[in-house]
Amino acid sequence: MAKAAAPKIRPLGEKVLIKRLEAEEKTKGGIVLPDTAKEKPQKGTILALGDGKLLDDGTRAAFQVKVGDKVLFASYAGTEIKVEGTEYMLMDESDILAVLD
Repeated sequence: MAKAAAPKIRPLGEKVLIKRLEAEEKTKGGIVLPDTAKEKPQKGTILALGDGKLLDDGTRAAFQVKVGDKVLFASYAGTEIKVEGTEYMLMDESDILAVLD
């Protein structure tokens, strides 16, 4: 499986760059949803990581996630950014709720 090419964005500190998964086109019952009715998914793929959270002793904490992980994040987590026509999420690692297998 080919990984999505990350844009030229380098997150800082404990920030992670996520590409949100596509919204569902249809309901489970088969009804086609218009763009205005689609819920933005709370799932995405990690494209880039910062350096890690700066600890009191001057070292950096290791991330619990890695590039390529599919993750579940909080509804109002992070900041949406648009680069070259593509939308991404930039958020703290602490806003990530789980890694999906």
